[in-house]
Amino acid sequence: MKHLLIIAIIFTFTSTLQAQEGVNVKGNTISSAEIAPVWPGCETSELSSKDCFNKMLAVHIKENFKYPKDSNGKFIQGKSTITFFIDETGKATKISAEGPKKAINDEVIRIVKLFPVMKPGIRGGKPVTIKYKMPFNF
Repeated sequence: MKHLLIIAIIFTFTSTLQAQEGVNVKGNTISSAEIAPVWPGCETSELSSKDCFNKMLAVHIKENFKYPKDSNGKFIQGKSTITFFIDETGKATKISAEGPKKAINDEVIRIVKLFPVMKPGIRGGKPVTIKYKMPFNF
């Protein structure tokens, strides 16, 4: 009788636990998979999320980038490294750029600010902020 009571208590506590997406338990190790943010339209793409994200990012840059001009009217070319976060709501935030040419940095920041709202990244079944850092050459 005592054993049945213990089994009933254990069953009650374990049956109320809920699984989390992206969390795996093996032995004494718990690992949490991180799922990257998803660009709008990539949810149903035949490409992997990462490949679709990169493709959509390239299209976004191509459609929105405007080469800045110097005081002589010549196009400014250069490199900039952009850092930004996709937050828990799917918006690009904390955008900064590093590079030798301010006009290029400003243009890259402007483009990132135009990113659409995405499906946010997931860790442990909950939305999380994901950091990105990438170079741009123009």
